[in-house]
Amino acid sequence: MGQYALKIALSALIIVAVAEVAKRTTFWAAALASLPLTSVLAFVWLYLDTGDVQKIATLSVSIFWLVLPSLLLLVLLPVLLRQGWGFWLSLTVSSAATALAYLGMIRLLAAFGIRL
Repeated sequence: MGQYALKIALSALIIVAVAEVAKRTTFWAAALASLPLTSVLAFVWLYLDTGDVQKIATLSVSIFWLVLPSLLLLVLLPVLLRQGWGFWLSLTVSSAATALAYLGMIRLLAAFGIRL
């Protein structure tokens, strides 16, 4: 149980740190958020839990392929906001577009015989 509490606390700390730093400087918040900290933490937790490096390698490759469609959110959200769309609507539309991009990427990879 203590291990789960540590995982949750460390993961939450990173999210809170990004939000707090963003209040002062968006550049450093973006730099912190752009680090693959979630992936690194997932690799560490998976290794500590299983010791299975093959699972970590597979997870890493899957993350790579899914980062590509996730970039749509980071492009579409500011475009919609700058066009005067409200925050919640912009977030919803860009999130939905990103979800569709994920599905598209999964289908595209499957067509090439790549399974995630």
